[in-house]
Amino acid sequence: MTRVVPLGPRSLTALALVSAVGVIAFGWPFLAPPTSQVSAHAQDAPWLFAGLLVLLVAVVAATISESGLGPKAVAMLGVLAATGAALRPLGAGTAGLEPMFFLMVLSGRVLGPGFGFVLGSVTMFASALLTGGVGPWMPFQMLAMGWFTMGAGLLPGAERLRGRTEIVLLAAYGFLAAFAYGTVMNLAGWPFMGALASNIAFDPNAAVPANLARFIAYCAATSLGWDLGRALVTVALTVTLGPVILRALRRATRRAAFEAPVTFDAPAG
Repeated sequence: MTRVVPLGPRSLTALALVSAVGVIAFGWPFLAPPTSQVSAHAQDAPWLFAGLLVLLVAVVAATISESGLGPKAVAMLGVLAATGAALRPLGAGTAGLEPMFFLMVLSGRVLGPGFGFVLGSVTMFASALLTGGVGPWMPFQMLAMGWFTMGAGLLPGAERLRGRTEIVLLAAYGFLAAFAYGTVMNLAGWPFMGALASNIAFDPNAAVPANLARFIAYCAATSLGWDLGRALVTVALTVTLGPVILRALRRATRRAAFEAPVTFDAPAG
């Protein structure tokens, strides 16, 4: 099975760094001591936005440069990212109807975790430009979608698992990952909702268990229906369109022969 963007040592180091920063950026309400102030983080948010974006670009650059990504792979990356970005607005304003997620699952599965992380991040960046959704939340979305798509490439049985079993595996992953994506994105905005929802907002003076209970209540009250819709749409599209798209992606990958070395025949005579 061709892995268009393999994860070499440099790529793994960069990915581990940006993931560690991302975990802190998402989970700081549960990592900071109770005496911390939300306002202090709010003042640092623009710097966090810039730092995360720079790190994400560094991960992409390190992955591409280390793997020697050729023009064919870049072309496939562009096509899939453009398709995903075009699919995202189709469900804008409708609870959970986000068809781009199933394409990310299938692409990450076929093309591997390295390509998957790059594709997820680039697709979310392109869709933000397309929909006008550029803001301090964008790097969080890029990182979360990169994780989402990379995870599909890390699922077992990539070379031997085919048919209905593979579709069930991908559908189950898409269902769970859709909720995971919504949950981590809730973490990005939950600490700043105190004035709007005091009973379920982050309390900087409360202990971790109390804030965890508040966060669960916040997710249930604000995004459970949206996350469920996203999960169900991902499952439905994976089951109905998954076999056809998987075959098309694998056929395109084989024909492109991303990893085939370029050779030149010796001149006759």
